[in-house]
Amino acid sequence: MGRLFGTDGARGVAITELTTETAMLIGKAAALTLSAKSHHKAKILIGKDTRISGDVLEAALIAGICSVGADVHVLGVIPTPAVAYLTTKYGADAGVVISASHNSYEFNGIKLFSSTGYKLPDDVEAEIEALVLDTPEKLTGSGNENIGRVYYEKNAEWDYVRHLIKQINTDLGRMKVAIDCANGAAYSCAEKFFKGIGANAIFINNTPNGMNINENCGSTNLEMLAKTVVENRCVAGVAFDGDADRCLIINEKGEVVDGDKMIALLALDMKEREQLNANTCVVTQMTNLGFFRWAKENGIVVSTSSKIGDRYVLERMLIGGYNLGGEQSGHIILSDCGTTGDGELSGAKILEILARSGKKMSELANVFTPYPQLLINVKLRPECKGMWNKVEEINEIIAFCQEKLGSDGRVFVRESGTEPLVRVMVEAKNKEITYQYAHAIAKVVKDHLGEEQ
Repeated sequence: MGRLFGTDGARGVAITELTTETAMLIGKAAALTLSAKSHHKAKILIGKDTRISGDVLEAALIAGICSVGADVHVLGVIPTPAVAYLTTKYGADAGVVISASHNSYEFNGIKLFSSTGYKLPDDVEAEIEALVLDTPEKLTGSGNENIGRVYYEKNAEWDYVRHLIKQINTDLGRMKVAIDCANGAAYSCAEKFFKGIGANAIFINNTPNGMNINENCGSTNLEMLAKTVVENRCVAGVAFDGDADRCLIINEKGEVVDGDKMIALLALDMKEREQLNANTCVVTQMTNLGFFRWAKENGIVVSTSSKIGDRYVLERMLIGGYNLGGEQSGHIILSDCGTTGDGELSGAKILEILARSGKKMSELANVFTPYPQLLINVKLRPECKGMWNKVEEINEIIAFCQEKLGSDGRVFVRESGTEPLVRVMVEAKNKEITYQYAHAIAKVVKDHLGEEQ
């Protein structure tokens, strides 16, 4: 996409980069585009996470959508996967999420879902982007008689929670677990859901104030959850990101169970119960090499998405008719249950497997031995966006390291689609070599393109 929409919607620092004016234009463009395709007055849902900028961006989106004649149904603070689900349940033409996911509070974003609950196709996003950036003069209001109305869906959270509860078939039997809500979108519904499936849950970081979302908590900072699990002798912990479309697990020892191991557990469980379509799961290029070797040994076929990002994982799943896919970061898609990644659902599914197994989480998660892997994020100067693979010295150090690793490891470098970062990942059998090569590449990237400290 490039100019407005990245791999996960439009995103930037709220008010200064992602302005209210831009939000209003996106609202207008989305409503006009979707109305033209549906040939009726559009019905658009809006949900948001807990960021302080959410209210003003929501107001701007509502103004834009209603000004061109579409109706808005406000869902309030609710996870991203809830918006995707409710868009189909409520028969809406689109769902809008105001969230910057795992980013800190000063960022915000706008994600769009189609009437089917899937993220908007690239070509539709391109139409909306062109209207906003190239021909905003076409985004005119429809006149007093055609102004849209605003409705408030008071049962939205419970409708979503009931949907989640229906997906879990095993009572957790008062299983003691810790849940980190990241002071984000799941701060309220997670308690209803996990208690509803029988968990004896301790909730942390469930008191958002608009500025503490993802602050030293959630799936990007697991120290507090690990401490809570160990101190309270929990069997496991579950951590969401700000919009709860992903999660990571902590075992009873306080150790991380990442998305790769979660997918392995789900794949094995689904295969044993003959529920894994074509015995196949979809992963990305960031997936650990140890996972691929484990999958081959266990008769599980692995398909790799064309690009990094949950939308591309889902795209591959839909093409192949597969029902399990995900990323190391904890975005996991169970397409029999939903149309996008859902942290609450995937976390509960892992707890369900744990309850049936009779094992400890540390035993269960010892499903494969991962290769040592190190990921380093290098923050880019604004003017260096899109340049990392055009710098000769960067390409040379990457080629050198990959040649040295041979078949015993790999180098993967990419620019983030949601933040001004270059992500440098090195994986090898030897931990020391992994560390050395990752830092060597990151240093060259930083020297040429990185922000000065």
